[in-house]
Amino acid sequence: MHTQNIAVVGTGYWGKNLVRNFSHLGALRMICDISQEAVEKFIAQYPGTVGVHSYHEVLADKAVQGVVLATPAASHAAMCQQALLAGKDVYVEKPLCLSEEEGAELIALAEQQGRILMVGHLLWYHPVVLKLKELIDAGALGRIQYIYSNRLNLGKLRREENVLWSFAPHDISVILGLLGEMPESIQAQGGNYLHRKIADTTVSLLNFASGVRAHIFVSWLHPFKEQKLVVVGDKKMAVFDDTALWPDKLLLYPHSVEWAGNIPVAHKAEAEKVTLPESEPLRAECQAFLDAIASRKPPYTDGKEGLNVLKVLNRCQHALESGATVVVEQSVEEKKYRAHASAVIDHNTVIGQGTQIWHFSHILSGTEIGAECSIGQNAVLGPNVRVGRGCKIQNNVSVYEGVTLEEYIFCGPSMVFTNVYNPRCEFPRKAEYRQTLVKRGATIGANCTVVCGITIGSYAFIAAGAVVKADVPDFALMVGCPARQIGWMSRFGERLDLPLHGNGEAVCPHTGERYQLTDNQVHIVYG
Repeated sequence: MHTQNIAVVGTGYWGKNLVRNFSHLGALRMICDISQEAVEKFIAQYPGTVGVHSYHEVLADKAVQGVVLATPAASHAAMCQQALLAGKDVYVEKPLCLSEEEGAELIALAEQQGRILMVGHLLWYHPVVLKLKELIDAGALGRIQYIYSNRLNLGKLRREENVLWSFAPHDISVILGLLGEMPESIQAQGGNYLHRKIADTTVSLLNFASGVRAHIFVSWLHPFKEQKLVVVGDKKMAVFDDTALWPDKLLLYPHSVEWAGNIPVAHKAEAEKVTLPESEPLRAECQAFLDAIASRKPPYTDGKEGLNVLKVLNRCQHALESGATVVVEQSVEEKKYRAHASAVIDHNTVIGQGTQIWHFSHILSGTEIGAECSIGQNAVLGPNVRVGRGCKIQNNVSVYEGVTLEEYIFCGPSMVFTNVYNPRCEFPRKAEYRQTLVKRGATIGANCTVVCGITIGSYAFIAAGAVVKADVPDFALMVGCPARQIGWMSRFGERLDLPLHGNGEAVCPHTGERYQLTDNQVHIVYG
């Protein structure tokens, strides 16, 4: 149990829930509200709690270590600043504030004062969202293509903010976190029906450099309550329905689309329930604040995360008012990458934060490289190549036009990609490039050759020197010239005790993850 060191300021619609949770966690010392009636009610409900009407009394109380703000958004900047200057850790309900400049100042002030600054983006403390993030990061859904969220209800009408600012911060926070990137541009439209200057319904479209698109539909003029997030991947589709009963809150749909006669054909599959222990997200969020106070480590929804959400909110508002597509300027921090002075980087390239490009390498026009990649010496990428986050491309590797690398691909030294199947120097064949796709987590060993026009599956392992000229299944272990399959590998890179064909189950000896072989395809067993 924590000592009683938290003051909750504002005990209205949402503040009362914060009061309840911090009290149950044994951390509630004080409540503050301008309403005498509210203070008296909560003091009676939570004996031993101090009730005050003045925020200055909260800041003056040396026993109060953390301040929780559940006040109108317009008050957040000033009240956060006062609390930080008073030496208090701060948990502020969304949004962080209304001004990006003020948000950046609050983050800097918290760092200067050595204080915790946390934003109440509740869904990041929901077990379903945490599991969804885990599944996406593990590649269970495949390459993410599209995300949409609906947050709809009748009521909760506001006059101090429109529905975008009231409902959308939760969904923006989740989408940014699931994708791990900021959008490049935003479009939005909405309708003002109850008040000429206050939007009651909005739809925002977010476009990301990775190719993902997301839309957020929010309304408080809807015939029924709906809180639903859908993530579409090329392997599976996930549905988080926060209004469903707990066992049905997260469903995975392993639908597939196949091409027959150059026509896409959809194949539907039964939903898979993901089993999770039931818990209250707000309790977990309150606990996270107490843990951050104790450990002095920032929570996931810290000030920087809150500022990113605020930045997107402001661009959505601008797009809503102007009707134009709004570009999201990338911050200096987001643009940071390291390139050796001998490397050549053409114009019209995109390089993610934390990526390192070593000696004598060349990044050609139209190429996009994700964050946290390592491009070795004498490598050539492009033109018009896409490399996902976290890839390691070793020395003397060329990634030619027509090749796409998803996230966390390892390309060993001097391995070779081709993009023309039957090249002749005398007869140019640039119009005959064949597309090659290497899916998330695959490893391609040193001196391998990958013949164009194929797909290498997720977490496949291609041994050094192999020549790959046909599609490779997910998790397959390939050797030789031409490459042939001799087994199966786990995500971690351990060989699995599975038969080459048929059916079976195995456990990764390193991670304990369970794998299932069904009809000559390997899947991770979730739930």
